[in-house]
Amino acid sequence: MEPLIVLVVVTIAILIAGIAGINRLRPWPVALRGGVAAMFILTGTVHFVWMREKLIGMVPPFLPYPDFIVTLTGLLELAGAVGLLWRPTAPWAAGGLSLLLIVMFPANVHYALSDLAAKPDDALFPRTLMQIVFLSASLAIMIFYLRHRSLPITHGSRLSDSKD
Repeated sequence: MEPLIVLVVVTIAILIAGIAGINRLRPWPVALRGGVAAMFILTGTVHFVWMREKLIGMVPPFLPYPDFIVTLTGLLELAGAVGLLWRPTAPWAAGGLSLLLIVMFPANVHYALSDLAAKPDDALFPRTLMQIVFLSASLAIMIFYLRHRSLPITHGSRLSDSKD
């Protein structure tokens, strides 16, 4: 639930900052990039601290080296978050994070159906809904920037505001 809260709160905060007059933060794709990046900074960080053992336990037992998998996915999440913050790499980072969400979904299913799930939001239905929200956000970023990649960057113009 915490990643969803971070995604929503940071996205709304950036949208409010844009409305308050910070023009570079006004376009919705910029706000969404910031929210998704903040979410993946949080989730990537917990691969190394706080929840590492729980995440290792989430790895389905048929996969070898669960500690390596958790380390690798944490690094990929952090790299993707950084990539979202730089406009030229945003569509590729969003695409990579989308793929990562899909590849990691079986771990969420395994966790939700195991004895490890303790809270109501650990159940399969809420976890699946959150994954759909995360995937939708990352795909929206990727699609937007791929569709608008050929537009020129003209700082201070409405065209710049609408595509960044």
